[in-house]
Amino acid sequence: VNSNLRYKQGKNLGFEGDKVFQATKPERFFLPKQNVSTSYVFAIEDQFFAYPNNYNYYVNFYKDTFQHGGVSLEEMIIPFVLLSSKNA
Repeated sequence: VNSNLRYKQGKNLGFEGDKVFQATKPERFFLPKQNVSTSYVFAIEDQFFAYPNNYNYYVNFYKDTFQHGGVSLEEMIIPFVLLSSKNA
């Protein structure tokens, strides 16, 4: 499990199912799979993950803040066009 607030990776992850997007087969999403039981969960909308033992700290610190969720498609995809003249 990692310390990222927007996603978690590992096995035996505890979470509320309607608040996350779960990827139990990471290879379908081109995510790395470290072992057979690796899965990912991603917080959706303005949600974030907080550990129960430090719940109040994380909620008070990150509530009503903008958390960048990662790279968007617009930041990754480069438009590519082949042009040819009508005279060719």
